[in-house]
Amino acid sequence: MKFLAQLIVSALAVIIVSMILPGVHVDNAFTALIVAAVLAFLNAIVKPVLVILTIPITIFTLGIFLLFINAFMILLAAKIVDGFRVDGFWIALLFSLLLSLVSSVFESIANRNNRQEN
Repeated sequence: MKFLAQLIVSALAVIIVSMILPGVHVDNAFTALIVAAVLAFLNAIVKPVLVILTIPITIFTLGIFLLFINAFMILLAAKIVDGFRVDGFWIALLFSLLLSLVSSVFESIANRNNRQEN
């Protein structure tokens, strides 16, 4: 149940960031849900492999290279999901940063509401 809630929060974040950021296009809410699911899958399977393979450059750049890996995950999701388009690498990088920010805000609001209920 928690995974489904996180998926919905991520889909909402995808919709909001795509409305804010020119260069990111999401056809509809269902596409945003699919994008959130694909990103969750890519972050669970592909990203750890890339992080391990790029440890030297990540250390050399003091972790900044991880932002490029996140942008690559966004571009890969755009290739996989029909109806989701990102116009370039730098837009993907900015999209990943804004998506993380918006998702964090939503999750902190949800956690605050859960603490108040208990």
